[in-house]
Amino acid sequence: IFGIPLGVAATFVFIFVLFGAFLEVTGAGQFFIEFSYALTGRQRGGPAKAAVLASAGMGSISGSAIANVVTTGAFTIPLMKRLGYRPAQAGGIEAAASTGGQIMPPLMGAGAFLISEFTQVSYVHIVMISLFPALLYFGTVFLLVHITAVKQGVERLPDEALPGIREVLSKGWHFLLPIVLLVWLLVAGFSPMRVGFYAIIAVCVVAGARALLRFLVQEPTFAGFRELCRQGLGLTVKALELGARNAVAVSLACAVAGIIVGVVGLTGLGLKFSSLMLAFSGGNLVLALVLVAIASLVLGMGLPVTAAYIVLIILVGPALTTDFGIPLLVAHLVVFWYSQDSNVTPPVALAGFAGAAVAGSKPLETSMQAWKFAKGLYLVPLFMVFNNAIILGGPAPLVLW
Repeated sequence: IFGIPLGVAATFVFIFVLFGAFLEVTGAGQFFIEFSYALTGRQRGGPAKAAVLASAGMGSISGSAIANVVTTGAFTIPLMKRLGYRPAQAGGIEAAASTGGQIMPPLMGAGAFLISEFTQVSYVHIVMISLFPALLYFGTVFLLVHITAVKQGVERLPDEALPGIREVLSKGWHFLLPIVLLVWLLVAGFSPMRVGFYAIIAVCVVAGARALLRFLVQEPTFAGFRELCRQGLGLTVKALELGARNAVAVSLACAVAGIIVGVVGLTGLGLKFSSLMLAFSGGNLVLALVLVAIASLVLGMGLPVTAAYIVLIILVGPALTTDFGIPLLVAHLVVFWYSQDSNVTPPVALAGFAGAAVAGSKPLETSMQAWKFAKGLYLVPLFMVFNNAIILGGPAPLVLW
């Protein structure tokens, strides 16, 4: 139980989950949603595109696809339905976009920390190399959403229903400061634990300063100041509670995955699995990747994403790197990406089911739509394997090509 996975969950993951909770409680989630609407609302299928952008922003700090669907979907799904998207489509688009939140740095649903621990590569490096593939994924969802909007003749939102970019930024620009500080400290070489701590302090400072400034502009009274302090204390307790609740699910998954990792190591099951995989694929890399995708889907029916990734990398990682010659980092990222498919692939599509609940549509139909819009989840890992430059680096023109 007390293995690498739980160690990572109890240290790096917890502090960043807590950071996400503080952002959420202070209103950063609402800011990301409104900012996404302001940027994309005037385009065809604007709310669907806003869902993609908002999910990228929210998911990068919440690290949970289902939480992402419920929070951003509450705003985006009703608007998509109003503009002409079918309920199942609206729920599916939100589920596909929200799934991308778990592959979007810096948090990646605990994935970045686990990959760092397993590969002994620095967390900052994992974040840097994961950003480009994540943008590719959101690019595919954005493109498919646009094509659907054009095909179905979905109109754009009227101007009066949209917030202006300046107006949104004036209300919430301070939420960008902790994220900028977080990135700057990581690049400067601070440890992830310390960076997470400073980022939480930064959220408290900017939210508190904003509230205090608003209070001073109005008619300041002692009673009003006391009420302001009481509200601040209440929000802090709420953020601590939310952070603890969000961390429990990840920690339990990691603890149970630790048991499985121990069993695989002690019994030699990993070596057996690798030889079976080699025999079934006949040395064909594409066939091996298909087998990994199927195995991740089967595991995803019973395990959360993080646990599915840990179990799968222990089982198939050695075969991918030793027998098929895939670089270690690429192998870990491919397995991590494929582990996400339980969120959007029928019959067990957790994010799809959450989208269906918000959209009021049939779960299976919504899951099929989510799977359709999340094609990048299967394509981008193939790009990583056959074009290592995307991950390992190379000349900029080659990477972009």
